Amino acid sequence: MEYNFNEIEHKWQQYWKEHNTYKVTEDTAKPKYYVLDMFPYPSGAGLHVGHPLGYIASDIYSRYKRLKGFNVLHPMGYDAYGLPAEQYAIQTGQHPAITTEQNINRYRQQLDKIGFCYDWSREVRTCEPEYYKWTQWAFMQMFHSYYEKQGTSNNIQGGTARPISELITHFEREGSATLNVAQSEELTFSAEAWKSKSEKEQQEILMNYRIAYLADTMVNWCPALGTVLANDEVINGVSERGGHPVEQKVMRQWCLRVSAYAQRLLDGLESLDWTESLKETQRNWIGRSEGAEMKFHVKNSDVQLEIFTTRADTVFGVTFMVLAPESEYVAQLTTAAQKVEVQAYLDATKKRTERERQIDKRVSGVFSGSYAINPLSGAEIPVWISDYVLAGYGTGAIMAVPAHDSRDYAFAKHFKLPIIPLIEGADVSEESFDAKEGIVMNSPQETGDRKQDIGLILNGLTVKEAIAKTKQYIEEHNLGKVKVNYRLRDAIFSRQRYWGEPFPIYYKDGMPYAVAEEDLPIELPEVDKFLPTESGEPPLGRAKNWVYEAKD
Repeated sequence: MEYNFNEIEHKWQQYWKEHNTYKVTEDTAKPKYYVLDMFPYPSGAGLHVGHPLGYIASDIYSRYKRLKGFNVLHPMGYDAYGLPAEQYAIQTGQHPAITTEQNINRYRQQLDKIGFCYDWSREVRTCEPEYYKWTQWAFMQMFHSYYEKQGTSNNIQGGTARPISELITHFEREGSATLNVAQSEELTFSAEAWKSKSEKEQQEILMNYRIAYLADTMVNWCPALGTVLANDEVINGVSERGGHPVEQKVMRQWCLRVSAYAQRLLDGLESLDWTESLKETQRNWIGRSEGAEMKFHVKNSDVQLEIFTTRADTVFGVTFMVLAPESEYVAQLTTAAQKVEVQAYLDATKKRTERERQIDKRVSGVFSGSYAINPLSGAEIPVWISDYVLAGYGTGAIMAVPAHDSRDYAFAKHFKLPIIPLIEGADVSEESFDAKEGIVMNSPQETGDRKQDIGLILNGLTVKEAIAKTKQYIEEHNLGKVKVNYRLRDAIFSRQRYWGEPFPIYYKDGMPYAVAEEDLPIELPEVDKFLPTESGEPPLGRAKNWVYEAKD
C-alpha cells in the first residue's frame, strides 16, 4: 500500500497542534529530562540541510526518553540578531524586525513539516525584549562583580565572583594591599589615595577589576559594513558577507574577564563524564603554562620588554626578540631609520586576521632598529616585528630561541640570524631541536672575549633542573617573577550594529554606569537609518531622545 505522506503527515501534525501533544507542564511524578538544540539564525534562505541533520537526532532521543517515562522538555528558539538582517535593512530601508519575523515564520513552517516534537509554547526569540531583559540582567551582574582568586566555590578550588561593593570597602580600608584578584594590570595605592580620588578616577580603577569591563582591543574592523566581525566572518582578508576589505584595528570594546576562570575550568574538567580526548582538547584550548616573566632592557632607552617564557633555561640561546605588530612596544622601539619600512609592514598585517596568521607558516618581518640587552648574558639582541607573534598571549613580545623552536628557527634562517643550540647532541643544521629533555650546554654563552660571570652555570644539568635553577635566579636577582599563564583570552563584545540588544549602561562624565534593575529591559530605539553616523558612531548614535535618567 502506498504511503500517502501528504495526507497522513498533515492529519497528524494538525492533531498534535490542536491537542498540544508536546506541551510540557511540571510533573513531579515523572523524572525530568531536558533536550536542547542549537537555535538557528533565521536567514531569508530558510533551513539548510545542516539544521535537520542535528535536530532529527535530538528529536529521536526526546521521543525515546518520553516513551521511557520521562517528562521531556524539548524547546526551540531563534538566535534572531545578526548582521545579515541588518545589511538587508540597509539595502531596502525595511526594519530588520520585519524581515526577521518573516524568516522565523518560514522556519516554523519548515520545522513543522518535518514533524519535530517541540514544545512551541516555550519558543525563544533572542530579539524579543522579554528575552534580552535577562541577557542584560546577566551583563549587569558581571559589571557589578570582580573575581576573587582565593576561596572555594562548588568544591572547585580557584575562587569566585564577588560583589564590586566588597572591593570598594577593601579599598577604603586597605587600598590595594593584600588583594588576590583578577585584574587587567597590577595597581598599587593606599586607602588614603583611594579616598582622595574623584568619582571618575575611582570608576577608572574599578574598571581594572570588573568581570565585564571596557578595554582597547584588537578587532576585525570592516569599514564598508561599519562593524566589527568575528574571525569566522572573515575569509582571506575580506568579509564573508559582501567581500569587503577587513583590517585589524584597536577599538574600545566591552570584554568579559573569562581568563580569570581558566584554572577553575581546568579543575572542573576532572569531574566531567567526558572522553579523555575531549578533555585534552579543552586543556589545550585553556592552555595553562608555568614559566617566568622576565625583563629585557632596551639599549639607550628607558623601555623594558616584558616577556613570558616556559623555558627560562633557554635565555642563553636568545639571538633576537620579536614583537607582535599590534604591541605598544612597536611605536616605542621603531627608530627613525626604520619607520617607513615598519609602517609598510604594519599596514600589510592589518589585512590579516589572527587565525590566518596562526595558520600561515610563511616567514615575514621587519627590523625595528632597536636592540635589547639579554639580562643573563649581557648580549645585545636585535628586536624584530613579525606577524607570527600575537598580541593576546603574554605581553605581545617574545624572546626567540631558534635552536629549539620551529617558528623561531624558520625566522632565523630566513633573515640569517644566529642559531645557538643549548642541548647536547642537538643537530640544528636543518631544523630546530624541540625536545624538552636532555643535558644543557652553552649556558652561559661567550660574550666578547670572555664568559659572563653571573653565578649561573647551567651546563651539565638536565632541562628540568636548569628551568628550576634559572627561575630561582631570576626571582632572587629581581629580573622577573615566576608566573602561570593561560592561552584562554577574555571574550569581546563588539557593538557597532543596530540589530542587537543594547547594553544596560549609561555614561556619566565619560564613565559607564549600570541602569537600575527595575528599568530592564532597555529596548532598541527607533533610528532613521541603520548605518553608522557620519562621524563614525554606531547606528545607535542616530537615536533621538534616547536618554536615561539615573535615580539618586
